[in-house]
Amino acid sequence: MAIEEPKYTVIEKSDNSNNMELRAYEAKIIAEVTVSGTMDDASSKGFKLIADYIFGNNTTKAGDNQTISMTAPVAMKPESKKISMTAPVTLQAESQLGEEQDATKDNKQWRMHFVMPSEYSLDTLPRPNNPAVTLREIPAKNYAAIRFSGFTGEEKVAKKTDELVTWLEGKGIEPIGEPELARYNPPWTLPFWRRNEVIIEY
Repeated sequence: MAIEEPKYTVIEKSDNSNNMELRAYEAKIIAEVTVSGTMDDASSKGFKLIADYIFGNNTTKAGDNQTISMTAPVAMKPESKKISMTAPVTLQAESQLGEEQDATKDNKQWRMHFVMPSEYSLDTLPRPNNPAVTLREIPAKNYAAIRFSGFTGEEKVAKKTDELVTWLEGKGIEPIGEPELARYNPPWTLPFWRRNEVIIEY
């Protein structure tokens, strides 16, 4: 059974390859957490928290719990309003003291989210029992995306982000959001079969 993904329309593809696109996304509902640590540590912490919610640590209006279908991708981005969107771009995040820190430090904060299946509304989704998990609706927005395979280490993600921002600059498009890493496959997937993306709102 196919895993549901966010719905979007492709507006434009890059000329020299199909790995970059401009997309118009439909509105979506996400389950989101904010976690701290390195990118890898935060990814593991965030995944466990949201997986716990969708696997039944929740309460429906009827007072029971409910398992929610897994969707793809799992997405995360640094929790910072200070990220420069001019090339080159590096993934940075805001420390708990409110200062920008290099991506190798361990006191950063990250936002991770799962997109909820489209069959749900905010009114019909079960409430998370863990207050660390929040539900919110994201309105329809436009994003630029770059697709790549392999691992998603911070250096590679920063390189792909640079490529995407440079492509946008060549088109006279200015990003208006932080870069977001989207991973579509479970961790046991072989690297060359993995589908990853960096997406940026514009």
